[in-house]
Amino acid sequence: MEDNISLAKGICYHLQDAGHAVDMLHDGTQADAFLRGDGADMIVLDLNLPGKDGLAILRGLRARGDHRPVLILTAQAETTDKVAGLDAGADDYLGKPFEMQEFSARIRALSRRVTDIGTASRTLGTLRFDLSTRMIEGPDGPLDIPRREVALFERLLMAEGRLVTKQGLLDSLYGTGADIGEPVVEVYVSRLRKRLQPYGVQIIVKRGMGYLIQTDT
Repeated sequence: MEDNISLAKGICYHLQDAGHAVDMLHDGTQADAFLRGDGADMIVLDLNLPGKDGLAILRGLRARGDHRPVLILTAQAETTDKVAGLDAGADDYLGKPFEMQEFSARIRALSRRVTDIGTASRTLGTLRFDLSTRMIEGPDGPLDIPRREVALFERLLMAEGRLVTKQGLLDSLYGTGADIGEPVVEVYVSRLRKRLQPYGVQIIVKRGMGYLIQTDT
């Protein structure tokens, strides 16, 4: 959640290039509503958001018992601002401007924390998905699957049998607000479906509703 759209896009593309699925929002009120229903495993949060500021969003997260790691990203880099953010429940704080190399290091550190706290992998039929490396493994070892298809698989898998809308999948592939048409989702779904069929895993489409992933049995 970042109010500077050009910076947000740069961060989004950087994370996607590293293999992460990304949702990008620029309005605090929309971001707060999104986080109440989304299962993202990490949050990069700007304090100076329109609609609802980042500290209010963060306090709401912690009040609901939501312990997902939060990296605060803001130009408000005074010590008092850092203390306020950390006291509100942030796990880390990075002031703008910053180098992407340092940003990546902070994300990797938080990713390790997520892995340490939660389950390091998920299984679906004969497939295993490593949450830290974002690698899909079959009975004979890792599968050679393009990055965007892995992001698609991850979004469907983490939905745990619930429907994911076409727009939701598009956001995972290119980030929220990307100027990409929804039909591209059908292309990636078709490709991924063919790769998964030998392992007894299906991607089911519910017309007008969305997609879900399940095993044959």
